[in-house]
Amino acid sequence: MTAFPLADRMSMLGTESAFEVLARAKAMEAAGRKVVHLEIGEPDFPTAAHIIDAAVAALRAGQTHYVPAPGVPPLREGVADFLERNGRMRVSPDQVIVTPGAKPIMFFTILALCGPGDEVLYPDPSFPMYESITAFAGATGVPIPLREGNEFRIDTDELERLVTERSKLLIINSPHNPCGSSLTAADCEAIAEIAMRHDLTVLSDEVYWAIRYGTGRHVSVLDVDGMADRTILLDGWSKTWAMTGWRLGFGVFPPALVEPVTRLVINSVSCTSAFSQYAALAALQGPWEPVAEMVAEFRRRRDVIVAGLNSIPGISCVEPQGAFYVFPNITGTGLTSGELAARLLADAGVAALAGTAFGRFGEGFMRFSYANSVENINLALDAVRANLAESVTPA
Repeated sequence: MTAFPLADRMSMLGTESAFEVLARAKAMEAAGRKVVHLEIGEPDFPTAAHIIDAAVAALRAGQTHYVPAPGVPPLREGVADFLERNGRMRVSPDQVIVTPGAKPIMFFTILALCGPGDEVLYPDPSFPMYESITAFAGATGVPIPLREGNEFRIDTDELERLVTERSKLLIINSPHNPCGSSLTAADCEAIAEIAMRHDLTVLSDEVYWAIRYGTGRHVSVLDVDGMADRTILLDGWSKTWAMTGWRLGFGVFPPALVEPVTRLVINSVSCTSAFSQYAALAALQGPWEPVAEMVAEFRRRRDVIVAGLNSIPGISCVEPQGAFYVFPNITGTGLTSGELAARLLADAGVAALAGTAFGRFGEGFMRFSYANSVENINLALDAVRANLAESVTPA
């Protein structure tokens, strides 16, 4: 096999462990093993029929060619209307850029703004692409520890201490992957004050905004006066409308960033597929009931998995406020996160992720996705309990 010397920058680019664990679990299933999948982060619900119908209609209408790089005008207008309608922000459609999935918004933001000598602050644990893309861009990542004692929310006093004269971009995520935590209005106000005082740009990842379990409205740094001028909103269709395979995301950018980010779109993907954008518009304008029903089911599953994990000796689990993940403390098992993840997959047939897949401050924790049926969640809980029964002494 021919060896190809890779560019040095490739050594800086990481991966997403969920897909690696999924591949191992699928290989086990192909060999005849039963595996309960609690590793992958996607809703297990079908895309609503009215969205699929809109895609088919767009295909039949000839929406199969190139479209403007930042998105078709009806969808950009639809995003702006949807955001205002839901009380999230008022924005011009010209500030909306549609991309094939939400990850490009991370890539384009970091590549456009950050390079050698710049620092990017991001939560740890968090979605691993924040750290990976930062390193790929040549910038320096600065993790902000999320601690169980603070409900896995950013400690704004600690954030303040981590800011330096080289800090350029702050990434926040609420509701949060992997911890399921949500920032409070007070958190957002404090983060906004730090960002404005230190002239930081903020990338606010809100892809799980609709999947929350409290009674209040979704809160964001964009609620704070003045933050729209320095904040990029990252969102998309994958989680809210169970459309992961459609690869549809969007960013809302301050006006000065729209042109450079559009250039990055042109230089990479040209545009997002035409017909899928009309499906995305149907999602924004269609009935909300499928989303509400999905969130209600996620709440039911959350209650089952939290209670079940807290009943297993050696494991404790705080109740998540959003998304569809739990992040239990497993230090009582005497195993590292990696050891327990490997053991559960190999011996118990439960696919889950080590907390360290999301950063070094994830040691001592595991991420379980409850985007699976209650029946399968209970099967997984029974398997975990049985697997640990011989090695963990009840407190």
